[in-house]
Amino acid sequence: MGCRVQWSESTRTVTIISPPRAMTVVGFYALGDSATSSWTNLFGINYPQTTQGNTDLVSNLALGWYSLDREGVLLTKSHTGWQRPEDWEKVTEAAKKYNLKTEMVVHMADGDGSASSLLTNSTAVSRAAAAIADEANSCNGVNIDIEGLGWSGNENSIISQRENFTGFVRQLSELLKEKGISLILTLHPPNSAYKGYDYGTLGQLADKIIVMAYDYGAKPEPTSKEMEAVEMAKALVPPEKLILGISAPSETPESVLNKIGIAKRYNLSGIALWRLGLVSDDMWNSIRISLDTNKK
Repeated sequence: MGCRVQWSESTRTVTIISPPRAMTVVGFYALGDSATSSWTNLFGINYPQTTQGNTDLVSNLALGWYSLDREGVLLTKSHTGWQRPEDWEKVTEAAKKYNLKTEMVVHMADGDGSASSLLTNSTAVSRAAAAIADEANSCNGVNIDIEGLGWSGNENSIISQRENFTGFVRQLSELLKEKGISLILTLHPPNSAYKGYDYGTLGQLADKIIVMAYDYGAKPEPTSKEMEAVEMAKALVPPEKLILGISAPSETPESVLNKIGIAKRYNLSGIALWRLGLVSDDMWNSIRISLDTNKK
């Protein structure tokens, strides 16, 4: 059947790895200390030098450099830690050198109500959409990561949050389509506590959706919950639009094989790694034996 079989004497377990498959691999590139540098983890050598490193396994570089305030102003420095480095051009130049597509990630959290406040303000929404579309000219795609919607409130409040977020995505989608720029959404999984995301409609508006199938409270993340998340998302969004998010700090090299197996089993577009700098060498090896390195 073309599978690869491994035996671990220490744990007395058999691992069966399905045949390698070409798929999208999104790597989130974010700032870190010297021990968790995205640059070093990706390019295999300390900044500003480059080698092929692990670039043969990554197809899309999601640049975690942007955020928004309540008024819809696009920020390259914020209190949340999402910062664009001063020498950011070197990152994009290196990405081009190794044929990596780039996505500008715009992150916002609703822990203090700032995301909800933005989304209820039509002027702020229009300002944000226009600013993102203008900034996106140098990238292949825009990745919107607005987290925390629908965690609390009554049913009407949650419905309102869904509609407001969908309205923002629709407005941004129209602007990006005019420019031929892809729209990616990074969303909480449908089986999470966050109910502020209309997967069905968002799946129609976005080119891809990254399902953050993690933070379930166990490490490694429970396979049953991840499969449930994928099945729920797949019922509303075509599988070729779905990307399975994997949180490296929550996984082991062995469990990463299981996660990639889920993406293969459900014919998803690929996987997304949170984040570069936290992917161990053994995890990279697991990815390498699971995927066809001819980039999709």
